[in-house]
Amino acid sequence: MKEKKDRVDDALHATRAAVEEGIVPGGGVAYLRAQKAIDALELEGDEKVGAAIISRAIEAPLRKLVNNAGQEAALVIANVKKATGTNGYNVRTGEYCDMIKAGVVDPAKVTRSALQNAASIAGLLLTTDCMVTDIPEKKDACGCGGHGGAPDMGGMM
Repeated sequence: MKEKKDRVDDALHATRAAVEEGIVPGGGVAYLRAQKAIDALELEGDEKVGAAIISRAIEAPLRKLVNNAGQEAALVIANVKKATGTNGYNVRTGEYCDMIKAGVVDPAKVTRSALQNAASIAGLLLTTDCMVTDIPEKKDACGCGGHGGAPDMGGMM
């Protein structure tokens, strides 16, 4: 029951965010379109390296979705990059389509906030002299735990 309430709550917040700032194509497509703006910047030195890191990291949402669907992420990402506008890869159907028409959308506010927050945290990490972290646990790759052997979505439900 709590999970159902959480899903309804998430849907309510997503709807409010969409009403505030509109929608963008989901499934990581909006991030790949933002990648073009990053790649177009004329930078040098450390800034160029940082932009390359961001450009690569911005592919992570689509890469994770495609890998979890059991498809070849590099091929799908290359094809989505070649596509224009709102066209992308629908992992549910396994087809390339117009994501907006297919109903695969994200609130623009959520997408924008994710990029802004990631940039803010990256800036914080760059100016930090020391960090403390947990030692990563080794995960059993046996496919146990109901994931069917697929890696999890990093906190996404």
